[in-house]
Amino acid sequence: MQAILALEDGRIFRGQGYGAPGESQGEVVFNTSLTGYQEIATDPSYAGQIVVLTNPQIGNYGTNQADNESAKPYIEGLIVREFSPISSNWRSEQVTDEYMERYAVPVLAEIDTRALVRHLRTNGVMRGVISTTETDTDVLVAKARAIRKMDGTDLARVVSTKSIYTFDADDSRNQSDDKLLPDAFVHAKDSKLLHVVAYDFGIKQNILRMLTREGCRVTVVPAETTAEDVLGLKPDGVFLSNGPGDPEPVDYAVRAIRNMMGRVPVFGICLGHQLCGLALGGKTYKLKFGHHGGNHPVKNNATGKVEITAHNHNFAVDPDSINANEVELTHVDLNDQTLEGLRHKTLPLFSVQYHPEAAPGPHDSHYLFRDFRQMMEEWKG
Repeated sequence: MQAILALEDGRIFRGQGYGAPGESQGEVVFNTSLTGYQEIATDPSYAGQIVVLTNPQIGNYGTNQADNESAKPYIEGLIVREFSPISSNWRSEQVTDEYMERYAVPVLAEIDTRALVRHLRTNGVMRGVISTTETDTDVLVAKARAIRKMDGTDLARVVSTKSIYTFDADDSRNQSDDKLLPDAFVHAKDSKLLHVVAYDFGIKQNILRMLTREGCRVTVVPAETTAEDVLGLKPDGVFLSNGPGDPEPVDYAVRAIRNMMGRVPVFGICLGHQLCGLALGGKTYKLKFGHHGGNHPVKNNATGKVEITAHNHNFAVDPDSINANEVELTHVDLNDQTLEGLRHKTLPLFSVQYHPEAAPGPHDSHYLFRDFRQMMEEWKG
C-alpha cells in the first residue's frame, strides 16, 4: 500500500502505508522518544496532530491494554522510518499494524524521517495530509492548506469526558505492569486518603495512577465544570490535566481557576500549567516546533538539579508576562529557556509544563505528585 505525505508548503514525502487505509490530516509534529509509541498514540494531547517518530524502528514490541493512556488513539496519523510487521515482546497482545488499523490510524513508513524532522525544525510545524488513496499531490497540498490551524482552537472540550466519574485504580483496565515507585504504594496504604478532583482536558491514565499511588481518591470532571461545582465536591485538592490545542480559547477553565485560587490547593501540568499562567494574568504563545519527547533537560531553580523530563506541548507561558512579585518561576528548559514551572508565593498553587507522570519514563519528576499531597496536607492542617 503506497502512501503520501503532503505538507502545506508543498513538500512531498512518498512511502509505504500501514495501519488504516484512507486519508487523514492534521498538524505535523515530531517526537524524539525512543520508546512509548503506544502511550504517544493514545495521549489525548495529540488530538488534531500527525506524529513523526525519530526512533528508526517502531512497532517491534507490539501493543497491550496496560500501556494505553486513554481508551483509543488520538493521533491523526503516524510517520516512521521502519514499521515492524511483527511484535517480539512477552507483554504484546496485538501487532502494532493491526492495532493502528483497528483504530483507523494511518501509518506512513519507509520515508526519510530525518529529512522530514529537519524540515519541521527549520520551518516550524505545519499542516499536512497522509493519503493512500489520492495520488495528485497538488490536491493533497491544497487540502493541507485548508486544514484549520491549531492557533485559536479549543480541543480540550472535544476530548474531555462528558460526565463525572471516579477513577478505580483496582480496575484491571486501569493497572499498569510497570511497578513505579514501590514506596508510593506503602505511603498510600499508611496514610489517609485525600480527595482530588481532576479536570479532564485530555487526562492520561498514568496521571490518575500516580495520584492514587500518593494516597488520593480521584474524581474526574469535564473540562467545563465550574469552580463552584468542583468545590461542592469538597476536594482536598484540584488537579488540572494536560490537553490539546490552544490554551487561550479555554477561557471557561481560566475563570474556574481564578475562582478556586486560595480556596483549595491546585496542581496543573501541561495545558493545566498554561491555564494557570493565564489565570495569573500571564500570556501564552506558540512554539516554533513544540516540545515532544522523553529527553528534555529541565532545571529546578530551587534545588539547582537538572531533571530529564517528558514533554508534549506546542504552547508555552511567556515568563515576562508573569508578575514576579506574586509568582515564582520554578523550572526552566535548558534547551531553549522555555518556562517549565511556576508556583504562587502565597497561595497553594503550582504547575509544570512538562509531564511528571511520564509513561514510560523518565521518572525524575515523580516527586511533584508527593509535593502536591504535602501541599494538601498542610492546607488541611
